Amino acid sequence: MMWVNKQFGKTARIVLTIVLAIYSIIWLTTLFTPKPTQTTQPEPTTQSQAQPSANVSATAAPTPEPTPDVPTEYKSALKKAKSYSDTMYMSKQGLYDQLTSEYGEKFSAEAAQYAVDNLDADYNYNALQKAKSYQETMAMSPEAIRDQLTSEYGEKFTQEEADYAIANLPQ
Repeated sequence: MMWVNKQFGKTARIVLTIVLAIYSIIWLTTLFTPKPTQTTQPEPTTQSQAQPSANVSATAAPTPEPTPDVPTEYKSALKKAKSYSDTMYMSKQGLYDQLTSEYGEKFSAEAAQYAVDNLDADYNYNALQKAKSYQETMAMSPEAIRDQLTSEYGEKFTQEEADYAIANLPQ
């Protein structure tokens, strides 16, 4: 061992000891952390299979408490949607697209629809936060911001949400 034979310098022994300790802690943490089990539950037969429209409502329903009869995938999609809404200020359509994207979260269309339908989000507020970000970081004009907010290749907010954001931008 390098500690007994002292063939390595004191600094090398200290660094290696720290690295081994960190590695051991990480290994033990992952070893003893319970892994979530994924159960397959039948989809409810009363769940709407409708796809979201391009013009989604600006008002959001309150987020209900998850009930035991809601599939785990639906609950997970709702949690992920809340996270995106609270941190990235996404539109309803943007959330749906992110949740179902093969490059995003890969949730089923039904789970994503459940999430956006049951998310308690203020999309006017989200649009305003996005608009402020564009104004501050990209120095965009109000009309350019409106275009970005409503673009199908941009944020996908409704025209009403974009109008609210532009009307409430700081001057």
